[in-house]
Amino acid sequence: MNNQDALTPPKLSGSLPLLGHILDFGKNPHDFMMRLRARLGDVAEFKMFHQNMVLLTGAEASEAFYRAPDDVLDQGPAYKIMTPIFGKGVVFDAPIERKNQQLQMLMPALRDKPMRTYSDTIVAEVEGLIQNWGESGQLDLLEFTKLLTIYTSSHCLLGSEFRHELNEQFAEIYHDLEHGIQPVAYVFPYLPLPVFKRRDRARARLQELVAAIMEKRAHSREQSTNVFQALIDARYDDGSKLSAHEITGMLIAAVFAGHHTSSGTTAWVLIELLRHPEHLQAVQQELEGLFGDGNPVTFESLRQMPRLENVIREVLRLHPPLIILMRKVVKDFRVKNFVIKAGQFVCAAPSVTHRSAELFPNPEQFDPDRYAPERGEDRNLYGWQAFGGGRHKCSGNAFALFQIKAIISVLLMRYRFELSAPAESYRDDYKKMVVEPGSPCLIRYQRNNRASTASSDNASPGLHHQAAGGCPHAAAGFQVEIDMDLCKGHGACTGEAPEIFHVDEEGRVTLLDAQADHALLEKARQAEKYCPTQAIRITQTG
Repeated sequence: MNNQDALTPPKLSGSLPLLGHILDFGKNPHDFMMRLRARLGDVAEFKMFHQNMVLLTGAEASEAFYRAPDDVLDQGPAYKIMTPIFGKGVVFDAPIERKNQQLQMLMPALRDKPMRTYSDTIVAEVEGLIQNWGESGQLDLLEFTKLLTIYTSSHCLLGSEFRHELNEQFAEIYHDLEHGIQPVAYVFPYLPLPVFKRRDRARARLQELVAAIMEKRAHSREQSTNVFQALIDARYDDGSKLSAHEITGMLIAAVFAGHHTSSGTTAWVLIELLRHPEHLQAVQQELEGLFGDGNPVTFESLRQMPRLENVIREVLRLHPPLIILMRKVVKDFRVKNFVIKAGQFVCAAPSVTHRSAELFPNPEQFDPDRYAPERGEDRNLYGWQAFGGGRHKCSGNAFALFQIKAIISVLLMRYRFELSAPAESYRDDYKKMVVEPGSPCLIRYQRNNRASTASSDNASPGLHHQAAGGCPHAAAGFQVEIDMDLCKGHGACTGEAPEIFHVDEEGRVTLLDAQADHALLEKARQAEKYCPTQAIRITQTG
């Protein structure tokens, strides 16, 4: 079918003059998009003010969205709201090639080797915040997880200066930047509103602090592996270094990504476990098997938590923090048998696709076992899309899962919790741009003094992921495939099987020749299992 034969997407009726469907959308975006899909299908057009928007849901339409190259679907025009915060010429405001270079510069601090150093930092932050809780009490869970994730994210990703020397200043700056994300900024980002003036002063002040720390680090012999240092050391393809303005914006972007999504998800993990005691008990048994004898929380132990990881995946399915992802159509874009014209905007909606019964049977049910190997309901990479997908899948997804698992592990080993309000009263707040539990979000806690109840038969099934093919490398006995559209260069594969995989300093992955004995096959399967973007597939050939 050529473009002349293709269909235009079905349009939602009831658009208001000047406003379009914004009033209905604004009441509850998730409900609006669920109704839109139910009425018009996986490809459906609606209107936001003067702009035509096309919602893409379901695995096939989502794959088209996530796999489209940047010269077809462009992120930049959809996220101009972030330009005053990140800065002009930074990330979404940069030309496509420069933006992609900037994002790649964040990867060294998110690769496998530095990730192995973060567990002690995260555990220490959790222990430090709960040391004054006492025997029992009540707290606002969301406020606690917000504070905790900003501490852990800033400490791990930015460095000790931000966490300790500039802790109070950075918290105030971050607060003003965060509150600068207002819906009106989509259309008028520079109105002379007090909240925008505070936003702009905060960014200017942060750039001053960044420049001062850059000067200090230039004369220090201390080796750092965090995002800040990675950006200081980074070079564009033309050999030029990043300016303090660019580094400031990218640091803000890194912390926003690590804080906003993780704080709400961490809160929801504990809420859903308290709503479902059978899954709470299973997770507690798993943790007691790992830590019941006083063993420390380590990088390796955090990778041996299939039950907790499945709970987190199910929380992210039902409560994805980003419920709509947008791109501008630069060239006519084909989805299924529809053509979307250049100039329109397209949207993926994780919260809607995650509730597709054809992808997730009984989609409203909280069921972490749906990710067990025998069911594998996350095998479709464009069905489960809490971290996006394709070339723009969130690079920090491995850090986010690692951070949440560490936080929940310490909390559940130290305290028992219960909900302070009826279970059904804890709901997503869809009025926020990053969705999280509504406030107040109260829970009660009591110090956990019980003995370990770990049993020898509490092992949980491991995770098994599959990825689409590309770049095959055959060896006697098995074949390795890497989907280069998904690979982000995290380097977990090299950590597991250096005989098979190599990741260079630029994050490019190559496959090495190797003998396919049994030990090597097991290493290859570990690389497949721990790849953060599920870009590796191992198949036996004989």
